[in-house]
Amino acid sequence: MFQESNNLSKGRIEVICGSMFSGKTEELIRRLKRARIAQQRVEIYKPAIDTRYSEEDVVSHDANSISSTPVESARSILLMASEAQVVGIDEAQFFDVSLVEVCNELANSGKRVIIAGLDMDYKGIPFGPMPQLMAIAEDVTKVHAICVKCGNLAQFSHRIVKNNERVLLGEQEDYEPLCRECFNKTENK
Repeated sequence: MFQESNNLSKGRIEVICGSMFSGKTEELIRRLKRARIAQQRVEIYKPAIDTRYSEEDVVSHDANSISSTPVESARSILLMASEAQVVGIDEAQFFDVSLVEVCNELANSGKRVIIAGLDMDYKGIPFGPMPQLMAIAEDVTKVHAICVKCGNLAQFSHRIVKNNERVLLGEQEDYEPLCRECFNKTENK
């Protein structure tokens, strides 16, 4: 685990991943607030399409929040984050693969980049740029929800509404966290 007392001038990439309702955004907010307590310049970004709880703030399912800047593309983060020491990015799966290059550029310029996102879509398929981000990160934290069927650790975001679009912004009325066994039982019906 990254020790915050290490030399912070060295760039690095940290990825927080997991299913829906696993605490990804909560962990992102926790790390960013700690960076602010340490008097570091922090900038936070999220995809403009994510307006579930707020048009601007990054908000966890537990209603914890931190102000952010919505962006249309990953490239725009490079233009806006020049003064930041720490860059937070939420819902990374909604960006295109250019986010990988953006994060590398930020880290190579000495910034700490903290990314949160779904590692798999509702079908259990790796999602967006997340696999590449996990591969280039110095630190990957996989968080788990609790399976609503059996109580085991859950790593799948099972969609419970009829919709075949890959991206469907939703909440508990649209998705449920499932463990592998329960997800496979549901998918094989």
